[in-house]
Amino acid sequence: MRLFNRKAPFTKRLEIEPPPAGADRNGMAIATVLRDEEHYVAEWASFHRAVGVRHFFVYDDGSTDRTLSVLRDLLSEAELTILPWRFGMRDVSVGLPLNRQVLAFGHAILNFGADFRWMAFIDVDEFIVPKTGRTIEEALVGAKGFPNISLPWHMFGTNGHKTRPAGPVTRNYTLRARDPISRLKNATNFKCIVDPCAVSEVSVHHFHTREFGDRTANDSGRVFPLDKRKSPEFYSSDYLQLNHYYTRSEEEFMRKIERGGVSPTAWEKRKTRLSIALENIEKYPVEDFFLLNFIEKNGIHL
Repeated sequence: MRLFNRKAPFTKRLEIEPPPAGADRNGMAIATVLRDEEHYVAEWASFHRAVGVRHFFVYDDGSTDRTLSVLRDLLSEAELTILPWRFGMRDVSVGLPLNRQVLAFGHAILNFGADFRWMAFIDVDEFIVPKTGRTIEEALVGAKGFPNISLPWHMFGTNGHKTRPAGPVTRNYTLRARDPISRLKNATNFKCIVDPCAVSEVSVHHFHTREFGDRTANDSGRVFPLDKRKSPEFYSSDYLQLNHYYTRSEEEFMRKIERGGVSPTAWEKRKTRLSIALENIEKYPVEDFFLLNFIEKNGIHL
């Protein structure tokens, strides 16, 4: 694995040699980087296990609460791998911190990708919801086997909650931005599901594949180059929808601002960016009960 494009922030993108596919590889894995998610991680893991995720690779960035014990109580050893991923490293040549997410995703592909048909790279505040079928893999039929699928954020705001409400996220947050792409200044992005044995370049929000370069498909199989991905024509949620519970309650949103992000951004700049994002998310809200109805229809217990 070598660093790619030194004009960009250090480790923002990594070029890798895709792992050879295992003879009996199958199923889907999720790789995530997390810290202190004890209130939310059980619901997130339970849902994704119910929609067919075979294994969770959890890169723990120094959790001090019960996050890891919650996961160990919920998932078996065959379903869970926890890797310590505490970062405080900086590249002295460019003066920037190493990006813990990019390195984790590259590590997951290179070390575990050969065993899986698909890998998804999401956070604990993101849910991949099948719109057709019962599992994510069944819904991937819409992407027609393309090895790099981009799912746009469907952004959920505070839903009027001042503090963290009791109960699951999926029940408490049902208002989202109407337009996932064109109107969401500072709040439009994607997460990806990829064939790990085809990936040649890794980032947080986009991947390249050996055969197709930067081209990516939406969930309906329409293929666009990376720089056209944010065009309205690329948008689709016919087969899969990515729900991003961006803020949770107002209190938790403020903690998110105070905590800082994975990239080296000044506090005031980050606060402004996140605040504008929330304003745009809640400017044109629509009710979205699809995930809640899916859970009830399929008898999923969270």
